[in-house]
Amino acid sequence: MKKHTKIIATISDKKCDVGFLTQLFEEGMNVVRLNTAHQTHDDALKVIKNVRKVSDRIALLVDTKGPEIRTVDVEKEIDLKKGDRIKMQGKGGPECTDVCLRVSYEEFVKDIEVGKKVLIDDGELELLVIDKGVDFLIVEAQNDGVVKNRKSVNVPGVSINLPSLTQKDIEFIQFAIEQDIDFIAHSFVRHKADVLQIQGLLDKQNSAIKIIAKIENQEGVDNIEEILDHVYGVMVARGDLAIEIPAQKLPVIQRKIIRKCIERKKPVIIATQMLHSMINNPRPTRAEVSDIANAIYNRTDAIMLSGETAYGEYPVEAVRTMKEVAIEVEKELFPDTRKNFVRVNQELPIILARSAVKASQSLPVKAIITDTLTGRTGRYLSAYRGTSPVYALCYSKRVMRELALSYGVEAEYRKLLASRDEYVKQSMYSLMEKNYFTSEDLVIIIGGSFGPSKGVSFMEISRVDQLTHKV
Repeated sequence: MKKHTKIIATISDKKCDVGFLTQLFEEGMNVVRLNTAHQTHDDALKVIKNVRKVSDRIALLVDTKGPEIRTVDVEKEIDLKKGDRIKMQGKGGPECTDVCLRVSYEEFVKDIEVGKKVLIDDGELELLVIDKGVDFLIVEAQNDGVVKNRKSVNVPGVSINLPSLTQKDIEFIQFAIEQDIDFIAHSFVRHKADVLQIQGLLDKQNSAIKIIAKIENQEGVDNIEEILDHVYGVMVARGDLAIEIPAQKLPVIQRKIIRKCIERKKPVIIATQMLHSMINNPRPTRAEVSDIANAIYNRTDAIMLSGETAYGEYPVEAVRTMKEVAIEVEKELFPDTRKNFVRVNQELPIILARSAVKASQSLPVKAIITDTLTGRTGRYLSAYRGTSPVYALCYSKRVMRELALSYGVEAEYRKLLASRDEYVKQSMYSLMEKNYFTSEDLVIIIGGSFGPSKGVSFMEISRVDQLTHKV
């Protein structure tokens, strides 16, 4: 049995040789993520070239840094004990006469009010704002901790007026366009304007790159509907999100966002610390296995590895663990074709997709097969989360890779033939050669009678040998 849930692996230029990437691909990796916060263009290019040597089916996702705040100018680590007080200010403020903690955002003092909490290094150190001057804050340590340079700074419940794109982000977006990358995952998306700014840069150069919105704060959660109107998909980035939002609310938010994405037929990714212990250990914890299983029970399209594959000691084992958990959990899942689950309108492809998934549960169907020009039909079929695999035959390699994020869809590139019957016949033989099914198996075909550009128009249920013997 093949897994339906897709796996994204973060890859560093320090560990990206072809043999290593091949192992990950064979274990079930579908997408490679490049974290630009830790890479130069040359670093990223090294990864890209090696990924493409392994397979043209592996999608590439570039992750931008976004409007983040970090500690700066910390030449010597600041050791704080609970109750210690210290000045805090934005970069560019007047020189401090005593110990002072600076952050990268110049307007930091202006945006933060007394009583707010400031979290350093993913919440390792909590500071409470107890007083405020013209150009500095007085903060009190709520626990023992060490402040180091270039560590993350979060202020839960505060809307920070940082620009959505940094200069480095803009340069990396241009790099992504030049390298024909498949996805850009933009960090800290707060509202649709953040997405539209990137889309404007892509449109200027007629780029087909798709945008994934990373939801990492309360603003992003609150504005999820308008964000979904303008993106290809969403990533629930639980690292910063768990700092910005009380931990007990995170599972509920994760489930709601997954549900909304499925309703909109948009791929959704669950990310951050899914197998964090496997950075240093060969086996996962039971809690981590349950976390992966919970995301799959919630019906996510994809799950993501970060440090586990970027610099961890057991990257291949981590991917294998994800794959094995996915296969086991998916045995228990059933499709959900309720009328209100995926929004049904008068669009024919949606109705055909829902009918195909329902039919596949009533009949011993081995697979659902469709050809697709844009990937739309594949995504519609994916949205109903059927148990039969979907084989999407794509006329574009880019579309093939875009479907690497869609649950249950295995996409392959096919050249367009003049005759539809000949196209179906050759496709059946090709899929049988890969042992996806036999000539006696029942399959469902969703296709179009008027050419791929006109979209799908029919559904056919037939044995494979009947399809291959058509004149």
